[in-house]
Amino acid sequence: MGDKPEVESISPYGIARSTVKGSPLSKKDLEQYDDFFKASLYLSLGMIYLRENPLLKEPLSKDQLKARLLGHFGSAPGQIFTYMHFNRLIKKYDLDSIFISGPGHGAPAVLSAAYLEGTYSEVYPEVSEDEEGLQKFFKQFSFPGGIGSHATPETPGSIHEGGELGYSISHAFGSVFDHPNLIALTMVGDGEAETGPLAASWHSTKFLNPITDGAVLPVLHLNGYKINNPTVLARISHKELEYLFKGYGYEPYFVEGDDVESMHQAMAATLEHCVLEIRKFQKQARDSGVAFRPMWPVIILRSPKGWTGPRKIDGKFLEGFWRAHQVPITDVHESPEHLAVLEKWMRSYEPERLFAGGKISDELKSALCPTGTRRMSANPVANGGTIKKPLKMPDFRKYALKVDKPAVNMDASMSNMALFMRDIVANNPTNFRLFGPDETESNKLGAVYQAGKKVWMGEYFEEDQDGGNLAPAGRVMEILSEHTCEGWLEGYILSGRHGLLNSYEPFIHVIDSMVNQHCKWLEKCLEVEWRVKVASLNILLTAVVWRQDHNGFTHQDPGFLDVVANKSPEVVRIYLPPDGNCLLSVMDHCLRSSNYVNVVVADKQEHLQYLTMDEAIIHCTKGIGIWPQFSTDRDEEPDVVMASCGDVPTHESLAAIDLLLQHFPDLKIRCVNVVDLFKLISHVDHPHGLEDSEWTSIFTDNKPIIFNFHSYPWLVHRLTYKRPGNKNIHVRGYKEKGNIDTPLELAIRNQTDRFSLAMDAIDRMPHLGNRGSAAREKLHNDQLTARNQAFEVGIDPPFLKNWTWPHNGLWKAIIPKLN
Repeated sequence: MGDKPEVESISPYGIARSTVKGSPLSKKDLEQYDDFFKASLYLSLGMIYLRENPLLKEPLSKDQLKARLLGHFGSAPGQIFTYMHFNRLIKKYDLDSIFISGPGHGAPAVLSAAYLEGTYSEVYPEVSEDEEGLQKFFKQFSFPGGIGSHATPETPGSIHEGGELGYSISHAFGSVFDHPNLIALTMVGDGEAETGPLAASWHSTKFLNPITDGAVLPVLHLNGYKINNPTVLARISHKELEYLFKGYGYEPYFVEGDDVESMHQAMAATLEHCVLEIRKFQKQARDSGVAFRPMWPVIILRSPKGWTGPRKIDGKFLEGFWRAHQVPITDVHESPEHLAVLEKWMRSYEPERLFAGGKISDELKSALCPTGTRRMSANPVANGGTIKKPLKMPDFRKYALKVDKPAVNMDASMSNMALFMRDIVANNPTNFRLFGPDETESNKLGAVYQAGKKVWMGEYFEEDQDGGNLAPAGRVMEILSEHTCEGWLEGYILSGRHGLLNSYEPFIHVIDSMVNQHCKWLEKCLEVEWRVKVASLNILLTAVVWRQDHNGFTHQDPGFLDVVANKSPEVVRIYLPPDGNCLLSVMDHCLRSSNYVNVVVADKQEHLQYLTMDEAIIHCTKGIGIWPQFSTDRDEEPDVVMASCGDVPTHESLAAIDLLLQHFPDLKIRCVNVVDLFKLISHVDHPHGLEDSEWTSIFTDNKPIIFNFHSYPWLVHRLTYKRPGNKNIHVRGYKEKGNIDTPLELAIRNQTDRFSLAMDAIDRMPHLGNRGSAAREKLHNDQLTARNQAFEVGIDPPFLKNWTWPHNGLWKAIIPKLN
């Protein structure tokens, strides 16, 4: 524990202590800011407590309270304080700004601002600026059928909900990339600042170009407590905080205290100084044409939690302590004494004077609030669909891989698709970015560097010229933090632009919860009429489980698909293109779409190519289909259906068909491939789902189905449980078996290899009887031989590794049956 002077210096109490000195506010200004502060605080408490009597014109009684008290007050005063003082600078300097509320459950602060600025009543006319509207405004907060306690999509001016903590800074930076005049004023809760994602996102300044990008002004709000615990950064010395932020590359400016009048002056002076610093840096870079990385300002605001509330109730601390975090006084229904304390507290904000006629005076609004789209609650950037421009897309057909015969040629699907991405980057130099955690080159997307390098505002070394692909004005965003990449992308698309995140499949789980939150945001947006659709969040997963054999067990996890499949069918799509032309078709579709989370899974290595571009377009448009070129059941009943979903599983499934036909040339096999995973689910549960009649026409309802799947097998069972003949579906997929393997040996471990599939098919066709015994024995022996060679030599037998669909003998014999 520090000595007494240090404890006093980090206390939130006392006359304002600030780095920047000055008194920019007149006496009248101070009176107006005090009134606006009180009005906002009153609204924040009213949202938590009041169902009726919105202006306390009558004595407060418990039947006028909400029966269930929900909401958080603790961070509201500091956020309101910051918001209203920044409004002065918006008016003075005509700033283009948005406000991002990082503290959890921070809605009372931003909702009160939106209501006082008039935006709320504009988008919700029934919540009018009068006593009746105010009563509705209070009642709907954290109330069934109403709005949540986060800055949800219903909140005007919000692109950041704050339900899950840690993403405010990355969202803010994402919003200012390619918005050169935008300032994102971002409140960072001191609880939020303890999260890993937030800690990494401070490094975003190393990727901010002061010529082409806007700026983020972070305000770290040290109100001292979380739900029931002190916050780390509020209990360390000024020196540590100063060293921390200087080490991150920021210039920290402190504003601390609880004396309202002196705090008004300190905050006004500090915010203005920071805005002028931002403009100075931008002007220097833009006038000189030389991008540089300044020490961007950060404000550290230390104020009491629940500021302006009662310091103690019944001898127990409230203001400045964790009890002010959520509902400050919880027992007002049971305790007349505490109800009286609440009423006195609320009346101290002078609601009858400040809301005469049910709204604040025109004079106060005019003096303190910007107008039109300069209001942070009405900035179109925060409703990004209104300013979104379509991507200028090249014709993906021009990048087609040549396929003369199906499953004969090996080609690099991902490297080829990179040429398509390169030209998208070139065509959209201010509207599209590629995001990823240090894997663009590894994921075979390096061709994009021909159109846009990796953004880098750090120092440069001589060797960077030798393939470093770094540039201050790049279009590729790489940092080894999946959270930061995802946060940047979310902020970028929510503010009206387009993008793609590429990542290794096994480690995309790092952002499971972030994607979950974005899905919820999109789903809720569909219910909010004034929200305009934004570009889809596109995720490309590569370095897939079946080609992580060299990296071992830790790199083998395809379970992200399970996470996404759990989300609302209105907002998620999953595609597993089997080859390069399908990958091009799918990516074109995803990049043109709106309001989805699109997940595309495709391996980065060379693979067999199956479909011409025209065939790929038809196949991807359907999302699922019978492949007659690999089937032998035309105009006849199939003996077995061999289905696949994913590039590697498709390869093994086709090889299994080849093995079966070598042993049973007269076998009637139907080959089915799935690109759109949600085709499997019932049409009742997903808009992409097949009708049962369509399902039966493809899979039958009475034949065995050997389904080779990219991910965990039970996902397919879950999606198809309603289907006719679902008991006939036998799914093979990843079963959490792996090590340092060869590709085929890894498949054998999980029974997704060609031998296992062929044996499984034989086992499911009882009509073969003893005819199948010799074939099964041969397949099993060949499987063991291949596995033993992998263990002995370290590679798969070349004749298996380099397998192609037979184009002599058997292949020619099959063709007449298809004509």
